Amino acid sequence: MINKRLLIKNLLTHNDESSFYDKKRQLNLHVREGKAKFLKHICALSNSNPTNNSYIVVGVEDHENEIVGDDFFDDSRIQNLVNAYLENPPKIQYDNVPFPNLPKDKVIGLVTIKPKKRSSYFKKGIHTIPINSVFIRRGSNTIPIDGEVEKNFQNFETVHGLENNSRNSIEYTLDGVISFMNLSHKDFSPKYKVFKELFVICWAGKYKKIGDKTFLSRVDVALINEQIKLFYSAQDVVTISFDDTTFTITEYVPLGLNDKINYYPLEKQTLHFFDNGYYKIEREMLFEPPEFDKKTLFHVYNSNLSLINKLEKGIELTNNEYRDLENLPSTFMICYLNGFEEAKQKLIDSKLILKPYSDIYLSFKEALRILRKMKYDVV
Repeated sequence: MINKRLLIKNLLTHNDESSFYDKKRQLNLHVREGKAKFLKHICALSNSNPTNNSYIVVGVEDHENEIVGDDFFDDSRIQNLVNAYLENPPKIQYDNVPFPNLPKDKVIGLVTIKPKKRSSYFKKGIHTIPINSVFIRRGSNTIPIDGEVEKNFQNFETVHGLENNSRNSIEYTLDGVISFMNLSHKDFSPKYKVFKELFVICWAGKYKKIGDKTFLSRVDVALINEQIKLFYSAQDVVTISFDDTTFTITEYVPLGLNDKINYYPLEKQTLHFFDNGYYKIEREMLFEPPEFDKKTLFHVYNSNLSLINKLEKGIELTNNEYRDLENLPSTFMICYLNGFEEAKQKLIDSKLILKPYSDIYLSFKEALRILRKMKYDVV
């Protein structure tokens, strides 16, 4: 079992960007240009590594290799993006890997591209990439080619050696559990559970009772063996259940108007553990968008546009307007879910305006994360 944090350290320490490894400051998958760049690199790394894994490390400054981190990214729909645009798409995995020097809400992203014999190419165009485009890696460069892909088998031994040197150990596992329980989350009643005498999951959160149900907020869930975050949210609430072979996280999204908030099931994520040292993750979308009065939503939508307009012009908000601004990410999301198609783009466009307001910007990022889960927009 590979310790993903150790693998990232080995990639950064021993290798410049190469034909099996790339690094990025961040991914911008909410815009077409960002999707196109990501897909181009996936295509190139897959084509250049038919017999070994290839990797993209996200959250690292390119020149100094400084670990700066990026937001927790839910990978449950990222494979859909790859499948939508690439013919012969590789299987990819996105892991959120915590590092001790980073804040709790920041991780390093590790994209693993599985080996595949058949070459990938774009089955439809996106941004400036035309249909039928083919890319490969030549050194640290991603380049387009015409014709057949020339297979490269030279990276197998190098990558295999890196992965062997990144294997987990009892020491790494114990250090990870102790750090999670006693250092990172000591104020949130952390818990752990061992599955199949091998896998260790730790979780922590703030318990709160709503009606007859107990939820956790400010939740962090980690698979210690691989040093990956399975779930992180500073705002949303979840329930957690488990038995001897499964661990289930059910996420709820708080939505409402005029301070009348209800909690709606969003997604269920279940880890299944097996005797042979293997585990798999199953995800099930549960969300059914609530319907709100259209007249009320027209008023809310126009009020949000007015707030953005005032901020753009530097006009000071009243206390009531600021309270509305605090709810803007959530209410834009409600509008979008009720047929206001432009509301999602309006929310995305408000990023720079909301960034100076730390709590509101956190709500903004949470709203986009939820929208990605509800419907990953690959258009």
